Amino acid sequence: MSTRDLYTRSQQDLTWQVPATGAARFSWEYDDGRERLLNLYQKGKDKQWDGAKRIDWDLEVDPLDPLGTPDEAMTLYGTRHWDLMNGRERGELRKHYASWQFSQFLHGEQGAMVCAARIVESVPDLDAKFYSATQTMDEARHAEIYGRFLHEKIGMLYPVNDNLQGLLGDTLRDSRWDMPYLGMQVLIEGLALAAFGMIRDTTDKPLPRQILAYVMQDEARHVAFGRMALRDYYRQLTDAELREREEFVIEGCYLMRDRLRGVEVLENFGVPKREAEELSERSEYLQLFRRLLFSRIVPCVKDIGLWGERLQRAYVDMGVFEMGDSNLDLLMAQDEEIAEELDAERFAAEERRRVAEVEATIAGGATNSPSGV
Repeated sequence: MSTRDLYTRSQQDLTWQVPATGAARFSWEYDDGRERLLNLYQKGKDKQWDGAKRIDWDLEVDPLDPLGTPDEAMTLYGTRHWDLMNGRERGELRKHYASWQFSQFLHGEQGAMVCAARIVESVPDLDAKFYSATQTMDEARHAEIYGRFLHEKIGMLYPVNDNLQGLLGDTLRDSRWDMPYLGMQVLIEGLALAAFGMIRDTTDKPLPRQILAYVMQDEARHVAFGRMALRDYYRQLTDAELREREEFVIEGCYLMRDRLRGVEVLENFGVPKREAEELSERSEYLQLFRRLLFSRIVPCVKDIGLWGERLQRAYVDMGVFEMGDSNLDLLMAQDEEIAEELDAERFAAEERRRVAEVEATIAGGATNSPSGV
């Protein structure tokens, strides 16, 4: 079935063109480069994987409960709208929310792929070009996986959220080579990691948990790459140049804070937009979710050297200022460990199945053998 047929809202044009700005930069310096980045590049090569093989696509998914979302986490829970719904309609609401979340993940991953390719083109250092090339492949794999999950397991897609599209456009239109790093590696990737992690750690459904754990293992490297490159570069900038980057971060954070509310979902269930916005603002689950979304962004922004007074005031206004002291390295290490543990569990289960099959075959052969043979 065509993707066009799966969108909840008719899409007249399935392409979006963003005018390219800035220079393509070549480097004729082929020395060893920075050891930290080259080590990350080697890790990026070593950690490549095939989404068609590493993920168990035979696992069943109930489209009406793809993530095991509890009633209390639904924005409409406890409202008159919820009381009027029957079981099937509540299942449809879960389906729409999962579709909306994973659709934004999908659109964000395509944006990350384009931004990574832009970094390959525009960054002046060859070691950064090398790593960005591996990231471009990673993001292509992520878009492939999320697209497959939505097509085959949920059967529904939502269009790109306006705020996400706006931030992508601002990131790609900027001619400064560091802006795809800042917009994508720090803001969009940082927010995505937090969203992925919250669902990964709360879902009881094995397929989405696999997908999110393995994608997050890659994303941990990507954020580390952005931190390394920008920390080095921002040490060289003037106060005025740093303030410009901080203004971009402030605007982007407010956009992203307002992105993950799911108002579009509620509108599809007949809730007027103004009421949908009010319900989303009052939802305790969404308040917690939106706050946790900044658990990766704030410490990363502080780490790369963007921590001016106005930016700090914005984070106080959002209620996330204290997250600047979070241990980002520990969070990233945990992301990698969870994926490795999941692999170990799967391999152990497969080994047990193989042993059981061999033992059953041997036992069957002994039973069927002629007496005395």
